[in-house]
Amino acid sequence: MLILLIMMILFFMICMILMLLNFMFSKKKKLNREKNSPFECGFDPMMSSRLPFSMQFYMISIIFLIFDIEIIIFFPLIPSYLYNSLELSIMTPLMFIFILMLGLYIEWFDGALK
Repeated sequence: MLILLIMMILFFMICMILMLLNFMFSKKKKLNREKNSPFECGFDPMMSSRLPFSMQFYMISIIFLIFDIEIIIFFPLIPSYLYNSLELSIMTPLMFIFILMLGLYIEWFDGALK
């Protein structure tokens, strides 16, 4: 246990020394001639980094992520069919799919899918 503690302290000391050396020797100049001039694409690099995006695309992607996570939650139910009764094996996925369809209906009714 003592050896493990010594190795852990040694590891953290080596990491801290390497990070300190990195910060000491990797100072970057803030004024760089290439950064102040436009690149080949013609965009000014000193502009705001916020680019416009479509709100509909954002909503569809969030809905996709939510349904994707819900489908991943559905996968562990498949092996449980071997150990549960028939009623529980049928009712659990049906309730889960009902909740999914209810969420899809609400999103459709709110107009988020347009």
